[in-house]
Amino acid sequence: MSLPDVGDPRTVRVDTFLPYPPARVWRALTDPELLARWFLPCDFRLEVGHRFTLATEPRPNVRFAGVSHCEVLEFEVERMLRFGWHDPGEDNGLDSTVTWRLEPEGTGTRLFLEHDGFDPDNPYQAMSRRIMGGPNGWNGVLARLAGALA
Repeated sequence: MSLPDVGDPRTVRVDTFLPYPPARVWRALTDPELLARWFLPCDFRLEVGHRFTLATEPRPNVRFAGVSHCEVLEFEVERMLRFGWHDPGEDNGLDSTVTWRLEPEGTGTRLFLEHDGFDPDNPYQAMSRRIMGGPNGWNGVLARLAGALA
């Protein structure tokens, strides 16, 4: 797992090595039943233009109401998945993109995640960016993914 991301104030970047082939990791990223095990229950479908929602606990400290509206923007099977991520929450209004990139590495996969579009001038988005770049944000998500694959 990578260390907490403290770089670019607009983007969270993390990566991890998973000792599984890209096809297995890809399935975990794109199968709704598997997504529910390690990420969030959703109505995801691997189809450009497909809209889906991700629902979790609200986070009043960053004005997150608990529901993100997403749309599949593009993908390359077993290589890359990009979706839009919009939080219409009061005072937050995050309009961002999440990109997963898979690269074969030995007998496993190096999985890169980039969450881009945080506005460093919006205090709620800046705090969201710090949280998502920390150990309980995307790094925690990647740890749950690794556990689900095991």
